[in-house]
Amino acid sequence: MSPRRSAAPGGPTFTERARRQQIVESTIDLISTRGYPAASLSAIAEAAGISKAAVLYHFSSKDNLTRTALTQVLEQFTAYVTERVEREADPLDALVAYVRAMVGYQQANRRHVRVITEMLLDDEGGTRLKTPGWHRTGGRLQGLVELLAAGQAAGRLRAFDTRVTALAIGGAIDGVVSHWLADPEIDLGAAADELVTFTLNAVRAQD
Repeated sequence: MSPRRSAAPGGPTFTERARRQQIVESTIDLISTRGYPAASLSAIAEAAGISKAAVLYHFSSKDNLTRTALTQVLEQFTAYVTERVEREADPLDALVAYVRAMVGYQQANRRHVRVITEMLLDDEGGTRLKTPGWHRTGGRLQGLVELLAAGQAAGRLRAFDTRVTALAIGGAIDGVVSHWLADPEIDLGAAADELVTFTLNAVRAQD
């Protein structure tokens, strides 16, 4: 029985697409539990229950595979936040939705957070970015800048430098989540409430 073909002529079969996704998920699991250095092609192949040659058939190198895994994680993260922000018509409500979605997604997807930190931070205690400007990754910074600018245009937010403020809000969220990763006993729900209060106090126009 031949593999089922995809709808696009010449594209990968459904079986090939499923196998690629299986490899990517195994890569995400391995990086999140054992770290990026331990995620060798051989280890990924073992985790996926296939041969190293099969991994290389779908991905030409470890770099190609791990970048694909990181891209998938960031796209899912971005889609989750964007969907919740776009539900809100009022700029202040949209900003609150942004903060809560940023925290909520990471709380529910701890292994994805591990992949992001493993892939974007170096090995020196996780204090230096391999890719400078994590806030720019996946359009994160620009999306928040635009959200803040829309609030200003609507008269709901005070005048401020949107880029600097977006970095401050993003940094506050990242700081809280990084502490939660090290200490899971932190009440991230309560922390989200404080982050919302912090953000609104910082940007809301005075009546």
